[in-house]
Amino acid sequence: MKTNRIAALTASVALAATLAACAGMDGMMGGGSVASASMGMSGRPDADMQAVLDAHAALGARPIETLSVAQARTQPTPADAVRRVKEMRGMSTAPDPTVSVQNLTYPAGAGSQPVRVYRPAGAVGTNLPVVVYYHGGGWVIADLDVYDATPRSMARNMNAIVVSVEYRKGPEMRVPAAHDDANAAWRWVMANAASWGGDPMNMAVAGESAGGNLAMNVAIAARDNGWTQPKAILAVYPIANASTTLRSKVENTMSLPLRTTTLDWFGRYALPSADFAQDPRFNLVAADLRGLPPVIIVNADIDPLRDDGATLETALEAAGVSVERRNWEGATHEFFSMADVVRDAYDAQQWSFQRLRGALR
Repeated sequence: MKTNRIAALTASVALAATLAACAGMDGMMGGGSVASASMGMSGRPDADMQAVLDAHAALGARPIETLSVAQARTQPTPADAVRRVKEMRGMSTAPDPTVSVQNLTYPAGAGSQPVRVYRPAGAVGTNLPVVVYYHGGGWVIADLDVYDATPRSMARNMNAIVVSVEYRKGPEMRVPAAHDDANAAWRWVMANAASWGGDPMNMAVAGESAGGNLAMNVAIAARDNGWTQPKAILAVYPIANASTTLRSKVENTMSLPLRTTTLDWFGRYALPSADFAQDPRFNLVAADLRGLPPVIIVNADIDPLRDDGATLETALEAAGVSVERRNWEGATHEFFSMADVVRDAYDAQQWSFQRLRGALR
């Protein structure tokens, strides 16, 4: 299985040139494979990463900040681009059959929100470890379907129950509605984990981008409210620093699928006011981080949020929290879920899942 996966990842490098021709290299990437720091990117995407970016462009995706909210929610996603790469390579696009899925709801706000419970199909018995996962999308776009790949891979690789959480988004319901829902979901999963064969005392929390911010906030809320704490936090390119002058934000003005102006677009629709950017729930580097469980941070080098992760690592260390962070060069924002076709994503998942497994023993 591992050999086949690595061979497939290697093959995607050769596909990059084909996809580049389909997408038109002077379109979305402002020069595509010749893009560099001098052209608004902190580096050049690896060939397999570029193949996904080119597929995204070929599907008609446009920079999010040029769109209305409705357009951004319905245009092709990075997950669609991964599916396109798989189709071009003759790979199956069917969901992994070794993981079963159950769709439920949890009480959130004045109503309810969806959750998706992933369980290894071959798992037997009870007391499986549990991971509560929050998807990305800047608290404005995306959903459980767009972010299906990561929790599915996590359940398979960790032999764990993974609960992927939907939450309210702006501009209809601006933050901190998402934070309130994230906390409610954590407590609901604790109350229900045993019914799925999970151990409510052996849980971790994870998230990507805006979801990485939510994962950190859930751990802080658990500490402050006396709830059962997660044993570890996986924060994948989390939103963590309100500063607009971080080097990664200055460098990545043309990186895709996320660039610095895209962050401004998300802030306009997600935050209740510009002042909320200084709230410690958003600006995590200014939060009280003492007493948190071990934190695992994954960053992509070609990403405005790269240095959010780096400065969060520094703040956690200053607070006495155990933290490990790795930055993948040649990768862009959203790469983490692309393990079937991007080698850096495969490696990042293996690295981070191994550390989560260790915390959940």
